Amino acid sequence: MAFILPDTKKVPLTVGFVDAAGNPATVEGAPAWASSDEAIVTISDVAADGLSAFAVAVGPLGTAQVSVTADADLGEGVVPVIGVLDIEVAASQAVSAAVAAGEPVDK
Repeated sequence: MAFILPDTKKVPLTVGFVDAAGNPATVEGAPAWASSDEAIVTISDVAADGLSAFAVAVGPLGTAQVSVTADADLGEGVVPVIGVLDIEVAASQAVSAAVAAGEPVDK
């Protein structure tokens, strides 16, 4: 199920890593954040340690996947570990009404 984000909002994101037993684990370097569709959701304000960022609704409604990737190998190799979050940008609450007139007709 996707996280619902109103089109006028942004949401703070954090990431933590665990091993196969569910214990806290470390990664090498700062994780990298990305959006699958920057026309729907962008990533901003990534912390220097890469452990937090904001997902920002751009405006159009739709779904994008936010991912965070890190190197789980603490040695010279690279073993990617990836986390993902589906975000659905939804319309926010109505703030005004637009009234339109059609073509006049005989009464």
